Amino acid sequence: MKLVRLLANLGYGSRKQATSLCRQGRVTDASGEVLYADDVVDPAEVRVDGVPLDPPHGLVLMLHKPVGYTCSTKDPGRVVYDLLPPRFRLRNPALSPVGRLDRDTTGLLLMTDDGTLLHRIVSPKSALPKVYVATLARDLRGDEAAVFASGALLLESDDKPLMPAGMEVLGPRCARLTLHEGRYHQVRRMFAAVGNHVEALHRERIGGLTLAPLAEGAWRALTGEDVARLFGTAT
Repeated sequence: MKLVRLLANLGYGSRKQATSLCRQGRVTDASGEVLYADDVVDPAEVRVDGVPLDPPHGLVLMLHKPVGYTCSTKDPGRVVYDLLPPRFRLRNPALSPVGRLDRDTTGLLLMTDDGTLLHRIVSPKSALPKVYVATLARDLRGDEAAVFASGALLLESDDKPLMPAGMEVLGPRCARLTLHEGRYHQVRRMFAAVGNHVEALHRERIGGLTLAPLAEGAWRALTGEDVARLFGTAT
């Protein structure tokens, strides 16, 4: 792929703007030699203002989402893209959330521009465990774990019962849930179905990946080993 197209696809600007970057001598190889717009390059060898190029198509990253951000490009308020380099919003193919966390939910959010991988992660066939910690408005009544594990809980407006889910009691008003599917506002609706209300919700794990030691609002690109760990195939 020619350098100008590569830069444009990675969000460094339009083709015209990418060409201008090259003309200004701001795009070089690893040794500092200036590259030109029509050069065919190895992305790993490209530097923009001395900084290595963003990962090309196939980028997967994890973000520690804070409260108050939505997983959208159209929301007029704060969005998760505000926590990333501005050019990430302009990548082609687009960088998309893998599933969504609502505005008031914090924790582990995966994003990728690899559509095949995205669908593999969210597919019910993958059954990747998603682990949440919920802080509740009222004390647990004691039978919630059995209800959630039954595989018979039918949420309002759904026509299919939930898959069995695990629950660990962490305190009178705190519980850790392990889900193997991802329905709309699922954890909040599960507790509503048993007469409680979720005041705070945090996703701490997807598959074999956890946030540690990623600080709130921070992100990092995942390696191939990370993705293998996600699916439990790391060696």
